Amino acid sequence: MESKLKKRSISLFVENEVGVLAYISGLFSGKSYNVDSLTVGTTIDPTISRMTIRVTSDDQTFEQITKQLNRSVPVIRVMDFTEADTFMKELMYLKITGCSDEEMKKAAKLAEEYDAKIIDCISDSVLLECVQTEEENDELLERFKGEFETRVEIVRGGSVAIETL
Repeated sequence: MESKLKKRSISLFVENEVGVLAYISGLFSGKSYNVDSLTVGTTIDPTISRMTIRVTSDDQTFEQITKQLNRSVPVIRVMDFTEADTFMKELMYLKITGCSDEEMKKAAKLAEEYDAKIIDCISDSVLLECVQTEEENDELLERFKGEFETRVEIVRGGSVAIETL
């Protein structure tokens, strides 16, 4: 039986040591698994880091990924957040250049509509900060690309997630 590709999320607690990030990303590339996003940062315990990894895969591939991660020495714990109740957000910066006064007003209105913050603005350019779900940021990006075409530049930071209480 063939399973469908879907977005999946994994949270890992790993040893906070040199080379662990390279090791984990090497596991993915060595098996030709593509990573959609990966974020990592230290926890309250400075010897442990937490990673949030987003992948698009089928059930069988995802099972292989989690089994391989669970067998890895620097990995302390693997959690599948795909169906779990979590708070998950992604940071995205969106810059629009070459705007007329009317377009600046339109950008401000869209930012407000999508709950994005204007963090910098000069005569013909605006920089937005968007802390939303990946899907909400995708929607916001499509809307801005539709309005401002090729004058949109983005940087995305990857998703971070934590279990709900």
